[in-house]
Amino acid sequence: MADKGNDPVAIWQTMIGEMEKGFNSFANQAMASPEFSKVVNQVGGASTGAQKQLGDLMEKYLVSMNLPSRAQMVGMAERLQSMEGQLNEIKAMLHQMQRASGAGDDGSSGAARPPRTKRPPSPGGEPK
Repeated sequence: MADKGNDPVAIWQTMIGEMEKGFNSFANQAMASPEFSKVVNQVGGASTGAQKQLGDLMEKYLVSMNLPSRAQMVGMAERLQSMEGQLNEIKAMLHQMQRASGAGDDGSSGAARPPRTKRPPSPGGEPK
């Protein structure tokens, strides 16, 4: 087996370890400085501003294309959920009224049908 001083893998591992230590030391010093936090805050603010501008631009584009924006779709979904809730309440009240009136829950609506007076045709095609 090769000597540890001449082993290329061991040299490589040592070099990578030293580079990591140096980078970590540099990064810790940089992050501790007030200038670093100022730059990070500026970048974050710029990113937020750019995101807002992009949202405004997208809203204008969708309006010009006669398409709903995300905010409009969310508003429509909320209104639709409200309407569905109201319909469910109405259905529940109707079922309660139907039970209270003594009507059956067979799903029929209104008066009973009159009896049939005509027979259906027989399989031969002529009525008997």
